[in-house]
Amino acid sequence: MSHTDGTPAGGASWRVGVDVGGTFTDVVTITDGQLSVTKTPSTPSAPDQGVIDGIRQQQRRGAFDASTVTFFSHGTTVATNAVLEREWAETALVTTAGFRDVLGIGRQARPDIYDFDVTKPEPIVPRNRRYEVTERVDERGHVDIPLETDDVDQVVEDLRKEEVDSVAISLLFSFENPNHEKQVRDRLESAGIDCSISLSSTVLPEIREYERTLATALNAALKPVMDTYVGRLDERITDEGIEAPLQIMQSNGGIIDADFARERPINTLLSGPAAGVKGAAHIASLAGTENVLTMDMGGTSCDVSLVTNGEPAVATDLEVGAYPVGVPMVDVHTIGAGGGSIAWIDAGGALRVGPQSAGAVPGPICYGRGGDQPTVTDAQMILGRLSPDAFLSDDLEADLETVEARIAETLADPLGLTVTETAQGILDVANASMERALRVVSVERGYDPRDFGLVAFGGAGPLHASALADTLEIPTTLIPPTAGVLSALGLLLSDLIHDCSTSMVRPLEEVDPPQIERTFEAFEREGRDRLSRNGLATERIELERSLDLRYAGQSFELSIPIPDGQITPETLTTAAERFHERHATRYGHAAPGEPVELVTVRLRARGLIETPSLEAVALEGDPDDAIRETRPVVYDGEPEETRIYDRTRVPGDTTIDGPAILEGAESTVVVRPNQHATLDSRGTISLEGNQ
Repeated sequence: MSHTDGTPAGGASWRVGVDVGGTFTDVVTITDGQLSVTKTPSTPSAPDQGVIDGIRQQQRRGAFDASTVTFFSHGTTVATNAVLEREWAETALVTTAGFRDVLGIGRQARPDIYDFDVTKPEPIVPRNRRYEVTERVDERGHVDIPLETDDVDQVVEDLRKEEVDSVAISLLFSFENPNHEKQVRDRLESAGIDCSISLSSTVLPEIREYERTLATALNAALKPVMDTYVGRLDERITDEGIEAPLQIMQSNGGIIDADFARERPINTLLSGPAAGVKGAAHIASLAGTENVLTMDMGGTSCDVSLVTNGEPAVATDLEVGAYPVGVPMVDVHTIGAGGGSIAWIDAGGALRVGPQSAGAVPGPICYGRGGDQPTVTDAQMILGRLSPDAFLSDDLEADLETVEARIAETLADPLGLTVTETAQGILDVANASMERALRVVSVERGYDPRDFGLVAFGGAGPLHASALADTLEIPTTLIPPTAGVLSALGLLLSDLIHDCSTSMVRPLEEVDPPQIERTFEAFEREGRDRLSRNGLATERIELERSLDLRYAGQSFELSIPIPDGQITPETLTTAAERFHERHATRYGHAAPGEPVELVTVRLRARGLIETPSLEAVALEGDPDDAIRETRPVVYDGEPEETRIYDRTRVPGDTTIDGPAILEGAESTVVVRPNQHATLDSRGTISLEGNQ
C-alpha cells in the first residue's frame, strides 16, 4: 500500500519527481535524506519516453527499486506545448444566443499600445463550430429566458455532422446559476454525442465573458491531448513496476491526482515552472529568508517569479501563447532566454539573443549533436565558465574549436569583433533580458529587489545569477545543491492543492454574510472530498478563504485573505480595510471613502504532505583539495585566473573568495571577482559581495 504523504507502509520508501523541460528531463529520487539526480535528453515528440528513460537510468544506477516507490509526482509541458503549437483537439462551443463571437472579439487591449497592426491570436474554436442556444440568466442567477430545448436538439444534430473531439459549454452568468449548462451537457450525453465536455461553471465560474469562454474552450481543446498523454504515462510507469499513484503538478503550485489533471488540463499550463518556484521557496526558507526572487534558466527559456513571506505570488491574469488564462497560476514571467537561445544579427546589424532556441536537438554547438548556430551555452564555454572536460553528461562531447569557428563565421566577423568579445556580448544581451524580467516581477509589482534575495536554478541559472545580482544590487544569491533539477525536487516538496471559486459581483454593503458563509462551506466540502480521495487524513487538510475586492468601476481586483470563522458584517468591514491597505501597497494610493465591490469568493484547500529531509552530511577537509584546476575566465571582457572547484568535494561551512567556479553534476556556479561564496551544511551556496 502507498500513501500520498510518502509514508511507507513498511520498509524503505522512495519519492520520485520527474520534470520535463525543453532540453532535459530531470528525475530526482529521495529517501531518508538521500538524494539521487538524473538528467536525460527530453524527447519532444513523445515526452513520456524521456520520463521512462530517466526512470530506467536511475534504476540502472541502483538509485531506487520501483516496488518501493510510494510517491510519484510529474511536472509536464504537454498542455503548454499544445497551446504554443496549436496542436489540440477539434473543439466545438455552445454559448448563449448573441455571444457566438466572444472568442473572436476578445479584448480591446493591445500588447503594444502604439502597434496598430497587432494580430489577435486565432480563436481556439472556429466560427463555424460555435453554436448558439436561446436562454438567459441574469447577473444574480435568476432565469429570465428558459433554455430552448429545440435549440439544443439542433446543436445535437449539427454536432453529429461535425468531426469534433470535445465540446465547451459557456452560457451567460452560469457562475451564478449553472443549471442551463448542465441541461445542455445532459442532453448531449443522452443523445450519444461521443465527446469530452467542459462546462464554464466548472472550469472557471468567474466574471468576464471572454476569459471564461476562452478558458472553457481551451480546457475542452486540451482534454483529449492530456487524457491520452497521462493515460499512456500512467500505464508505462505501472509497467516499470511503480505502483504509486501518478500525481501531476498544477500551475497554482500544488499537485493533484492524475484523474483531475485529465479532466482539468488548463490547470497544468505552468506545471514545471510552478514546481521550480515551490522548490526555490523551500530552499530559501531553509536558509532563513522568506522573501526572494526566483530565476529558473533552462535550455529554452528563463522563468522568474516572486516569493513573499514564503509563498509564491499567484495571479489569475497570466497569458500562455497570447491567450489570457484566468485560472490561478504561480505568477511566473517567462522570456526566451535559455542556455540554448540562439544568438543572431538583426536587420539593423545589432546582436540579438533568442527567443529562438536550439532546444534538445540539435542543441548548442558544444553539445556535438549537429547544432551549428551559436547559443548562450557556447558563449559561456568560450569565456571559460564551462569546461569541455567536465560537461554535463557522458554522452555530450564538447568541441571548442568548432564553437570558435562557428561564432567567428556567423557573428564575430560580420560584427567586426573578436570571438571573445562576441561571446561577452551574447552574455550581456541575455543578462539584460533577464534583468528586465526580474524588474517586471519586482519593481512593477511595487517591490524593491534590494529587499529580496535571489534563488537561481535550472541548468543555466547559476551561471548568470552573480552578474544579475550585481546589476540589481541584490544582497544575497542562493544556489541550491540541486540547482539544475530544482523543479523536479520541487515536485517532492509541494502540497496537494484544490482551488474553488465563484463570482458574486455586488456592492460589499449589499453582500449577505450567510450567503458567503454557505458558499465557503460548500467549497470546503468540495476541497476536503477532493483531497481525501488522495489518502489525506482530515487533520492534514488546511482551508484558506479569500475574497476578491475592487473599487466600484475598477476593471481588476485584489484578493484579500479572510480568517476562519463565521462570516459577519464585521468580517466584511475588516476585509474592506485590508483591501485599502493592499491597494496602497500595490498601486501607491488608496481611496477609503470610495465604495468597494465583492467580485469573487475563493477557497484554497491545501493537503499537507510529509516534507522529505534535505539534510546533507557536511564534508570535512581542506577546500583546496576540491580545486580541479586554475584557468583564465573572462568577466566583463577581462580575463582573470580563476580556481575551478569540484562542488561535491567542497566542505560545508566553507567560504570561497571569487573569482571562482564551482562545477556540479547538473549546474555550474560562477563567483565573480567581487564576491564570495559560502556553503552551508546542506550544500546550498550563498553568494554575497560588493554590489
